[in-house]
Amino acid sequence: MTDPTSADQELLARRARSFGARAHAYAEHRPDYPLPALRWGLPGGAGEVLDLAAGTGKLTEGLVALGLRVTAVEPDPAMRAEFTRHHPAVPVLDGTAEHIPLGDGAVDSVLAGQAFHWFELDKALTEIARVTRPGGTVVALWNHDDVSVPWAAELGALTSTGVTRKFLWQRADLPSHPDFEPFERGPFPHTQRRTAQTLVDTIATHSHLLTAPAGEREAALARLRTFLANTPETAHGEFDLPIVTTVLRAVRK
Repeated sequence: MTDPTSADQELLARRARSFGARAHAYAEHRPDYPLPALRWGLPGGAGEVLDLAAGTGKLTEGLVALGLRVTAVEPDPAMRAEFTRHHPAVPVLDGTAEHIPLGDGAVDSVLAGQAFHWFELDKALTEIARVTRPGGTVVALWNHDDVSVPWAAELGALTSTGVTRKFLWQRADLPSHPDFEPFERGPFPHTQRRTAQTLVDTIATHSHLLTAPAGEREAALARLRTFLANTPETAHGEFDLPIVTTVLRAVRK
């Protein structure tokens, strides 16, 4: 993999820090994760799991629905507060992927939703390996537009800005680490029920828009509103937004 420049690193850091101020909107508008994707990532007999960089708890919703005992780790205090509002029975700890406040071999699986691309991967995978039992898994999940649907592909192109970048799930070269078996990739179809306004509100929480210059951000959202108003699939009331959830999974040696 190509080493990032200092400018790339600063952009990445700004985007990673951009969500806290919009924690409530993030919780309200971001999609959940399909249960088949979670089941694929988990090892057999999993009981204790970690939602790493848990945000407001979108991933935790599915993990709790599967009957798992969840601990969450999230560095942003505003996101932790929103997490607790939605999941008061789930402990959420202050920490990062590089410094996880759990003991050795504490969990059967470590999962991260929409977050793995923010981690310092070598350090994070070493730390994830430390807290994961042998035979457990590390699981990274991303929800993204289903570009096999023409209008959804056009939608994604319209909302890109000068700070849009490729994420880890889009790369041909998957990460590797000596404590894990090779990563596998799995796509899972998903949908989210939306209206034109709630879709605009969702896309407004994406980091590339949160950190774009104000004029560029507003221009992108204006293009989006015009597109949604003039696209038959989205112009009238509620519609299903086609999503793919891409999952990367590796087994702890």
